[in-house]
Amino acid sequence: MTDNAVDNPLTLKLGHKELVIRRRYEVISIVNDFIVAVLFLVGSILFLFPQRETAAIWLFICGSFQFLLRPTIRLIGHIHISNIPPSKWEN
Repeated sequence: MTDNAVDNPLTLKLGHKELVIRRRYEVISIVNDFIVAVLFLVGSILFLFPQRETAAIWLFICGSFQFLLRPTIRLIGHIHISNIPPSKWEN
């Protein structure tokens, strides 16, 4: 596998700046991890207030679903990378 296959950048223009995202699936997985952390943190805080327990339960359910997405994102990334044809320079 070449560096180009793994490191094909996604470039977003923001005014006079450019944001280059090199490993898209890894970035998506990291963003997903942050979302999971926020859902569980807020859910844990809401459990301190009895009148908010239903909202806390729903946040834990959503966080659990996000945990299911994590391996799915990684699997899709690996499948995508494996479908890129080999370079003519590889042996």
